[in-house]
Amino acid sequence: MKVTFLGTGTSQGVPVIGCDCAVCRSIDFKDKRLRCAIHLQIDQKSIVIDTGPDFRQQMLRSGISDLHAVLYTHEHKDHTAGLDDIRPFNFMHNRDIPVYGRKQVLQQLQQEFAYIFAPQKYPGIPRVLLREIDETPFEVEGISITPIKVMHHKLPVFGFRVGDFTYITDANAIPDESKAKIRGSKILVINALQQDPHISHFTLEEAVEFAQEMKAEQTYFTHISHRMGLHHAVQKTLPTNIFLAYDGLSLEL
Repeated sequence: MKVTFLGTGTSQGVPVIGCDCAVCRSIDFKDKRLRCAIHLQIDQKSIVIDTGPDFRQQMLRSGISDLHAVLYTHEHKDHTAGLDDIRPFNFMHNRDIPVYGRKQVLQQLQQEFAYIFAPQKYPGIPRVLLREIDETPFEVEGISITPIKVMHHKLPVFGFRVGDFTYITDANAIPDESKAKIRGSKILVINALQQDPHISHFTLEEAVEFAQEMKAEQTYFTHISHRMGLHHAVQKTLPTNIFLAYDGLSLEL
């Protein structure tokens, strides 16, 4: 399995015109983060977790030419707004693309992209198949996927475990039964928004504590705000097996 970080930032982490903070002024590519998303290549199967506003740019930048499924962690716009841009993959491969999410997520997609699901289909609209999931493991193209429920303040969010890889974003509380599903992962990805306290995301300190509790061989932080600080400076403060992820980073399992 090949894992590629399509984006490791947040809407609070995208460079802002006129912002004079050190991250926005940085020329280090590791400080240039698009909205949070990840790509899994397993044999010949291509799966994306979340399609944020930067989805099209991310797929072009990464040279990804096929897409078999989309998994959604939750319904916030910075994770769903790019759904329309799956249509080139419909066109190139002449197939509908299944999208997997909790009932509330699929309902939100149907509301915000009503034209996709209208009875009268306009030619060329995205072709998707809605697939409702709960906490029960499911399969995508023969690949076993385990949903992991975490809390984003009061909003339930799904992380996903695929083999020895676990991906969690937008969380600040993880129940014991979910921790049991994470343990044993070789690579763990978890959100670390910033260094100051936040109502719905792990801080850097909290993310480090969680990573050490889970004891994965390697842990990577994502969903990083520009309030975190410069990549190279923050990385120097982390334990040897814990890393700040960055856009374009690829891992092999």
